[in-house]
Amino acid sequence: MVGWFEIPVNDMDRAKTFYETIFKFEIRDVDFGGLKMGWFPDNKGAYGATGTLIKQDSYIPSQEGTLVYFMSEDVNNELDRVVAAGGKIYQEKTKISDEHGYMGVFIDTEGNRVALHSKA
Repeated sequence: MVGWFEIPVNDMDRAKTFYETIFKFEIRDVDFGGLKMGWFPDNKGAYGATGTLIKQDSYIPSQEGTLVYFMSEDVNNELDRVVAAGGKIYQEKTKISDEHGYMGVFIDTEGNRVALHSKA
């Protein structure tokens, strides 16, 4: 059901570096009529939605509120890079159930709470 997500940032360069480091992909700078955005790569037809980092006064990074989950081969792949990239571990890899796999949560360099999900 999700078609798009936006993660608020205070410092676009810092946030881009953080996400590019933990996910090992490139985020594309987009100026959308003066609105600074950093687009995540599309999912090439795979299941799931894509989104953006966004810098605007009305977007305030927060650990409260909506929680975005990124899909992963193994949650620890990304969690193992979070601290070195400037973030914090909020919840280590945790088993949800045999059927639903694992999740983990981190705080990014902007103060957002973001989650990961994997089957393994």
